Amino acid sequence: MSAPVLKFQGALSDLAPDARRQLMARTGDADSQVATRVQALIARVRVEGDRALFDFAREFDRVELTALEVPRSRWDAALEALPPAVRGALTRAARNIARAHAAQRPQATEVEIEPGVVVGRRPDPLGRVGVYAPGGRATYPSSVLMGVVPARVAGVGEVIVCSPPGPDGQPSAGVLAAAALAGADRVFALGGAGAVAALAYGTQRVPRVDRIVGPGNAYVAAAKLQVVDAVAIDAPAGPSEILVVADASARPAAVARELLAQAEHDPEACCVALVLGASLAQAVRDAVEQQARTARRGDIIRSALGSRGAVLRIDSLEEAWPFVADFAPEHLLLATSTPSADLARVRNAGTVFVGQRASVAFGDYLTGANHVLPTSGLARAYSGLSVLDFYRWTTWQRVTPEAAAAMAEDVGTLADSEGLFAHAAAARAWRLS
Repeated sequence: MSAPVLKFQGALSDLAPDARRQLMARTGDADSQVATRVQALIARVRVEGDRALFDFAREFDRVELTALEVPRSRWDAALEALPPAVRGALTRAARNIARAHAAQRPQATEVEIEPGVVVGRRPDPLGRVGVYAPGGRATYPSSVLMGVVPARVAGVGEVIVCSPPGPDGQPSAGVLAAAALAGADRVFALGGAGAVAALAYGTQRVPRVDRIVGPGNAYVAAAKLQVVDAVAIDAPAGPSEILVVADASARPAAVARELLAQAEHDPEACCVALVLGASLAQAVRDAVEQQARTARRGDIIRSALGSRGAVLRIDSLEEAWPFVADFAPEHLLLATSTPSADLARVRNAGTVFVGQRASVAFGDYLTGANHVLPTSGLARAYSGLSVLDFYRWTTWQRVTPEAAAAMAEDVGTLADSEGLFAHAAAARAWRLS
């Protein structure tokens, strides 16, 4: 008899402490090794600039680049060559992303705190951002849209896309087409930690940006964390993950499909279902086993489910919510009979899919919500990419002469109490003006 596909089975309440820690951690021992390697790669880019980037392409991508930047004519040609159905779907996705993110645009505010004291705050679009689009096992034109379109909606001055080169020395045709469709300004055939370092610090040919966004592999994630002294980043992100909460209204095959859809991203993906009742939990496990045997990306799926896959029985939905809050999944699917009510119980999720028909696949491509999301439990503190990531805020204060006189003595008193006597003098000078 073959070994089960899923790493963890049984009841959530019976899950051993070590197993629970494995599910919660979603990281491996290789992380420190990756961080050390990335540190060296970043240092090379800072010292050698473009020369290091050409060397990295030769070493990691197995390609001899003649140029780092991809001419716009190549993007336009890629867009024109797209099959009509694909172009139509990408256009629809870009339109929906723009519409969803336009609704999130922030507004300037100004409030009178007390007579004569006004505090204001204004959102200013960033000057230049870098959007990373992964390559490797699969290429993701959709991720280009998720980064470039919101930046354009926010009014960012210049949007640069970086994506690893293929055998022809260019990013994939899909990535180039998406860059053209979304309105990017420049595209570079750069991948991995080298791309992140180039965007963060600048090289002879690659300009420095104000923020780097977009998903990537472990090297990209580690590099983004190491360049925060020079550039802002979006939420740190690792391999894909999903948590499904299902009750008797859920279809076992549908729950299994959602788990497999995320498992096919990466052998390190984490795919968990909390299922109400023993019979439904067994039906979901059986569906996972059956679908995994015939899946087209079966090797990746079975590797992910075998290392971080779980279908766990719960005896009530109340049992699920503390686990959801602790797990803080990238994707949370509520496959329950009352998903809208259950949404109110949710904290700490990158994005929530309300009802089993709200497949995560729809959110990955077409709902307009962003699919660049925090992983590894970081949804406890981070949010998914949004239009807000492409602004910085300018704050101001106005003070009338009367308000200055009214505040002067209290400010002087507070400054004296902290031993900042020049502050006190600066404030009290306005008492008699």
